[in-house]
Amino acid sequence: MNIESNKNGNALTLALEGRLDTITAPQLEATLKTALPGVEALVLDLGKLEYISSAGLRVLLTAQKTMNKQGTMKVKNANEMILEIFEVTGFSDILTIE
Repeated sequence: MNIESNKNGNALTLALEGRLDTITAPQLEATLKTALPGVEALVLDLGKLEYISSAGLRVLLTAQKTMNKQGTMKVKNANEMILEIFEVTGFSDILTIE
């Protein structure tokens, strides 16, 4: 998985490319852990994300809990398959999806 990071003041956009699964979830988790302090607006651009597993969902949930305390989090450009996974798992009720 490739993670492209773009920070502008207290806003952070992470563009994810590839698969977010058991193998790559720790990479995103580590990126978020170092990048989130001081961030008030987080955008996850999933436009090039092909797949997300339960391990990936757990990282998104952790990020959402962190951002609930310090600002906002939005998920953008998710494809049909990932949107369906969000629907089935109830994540569409937890995440702000655009």
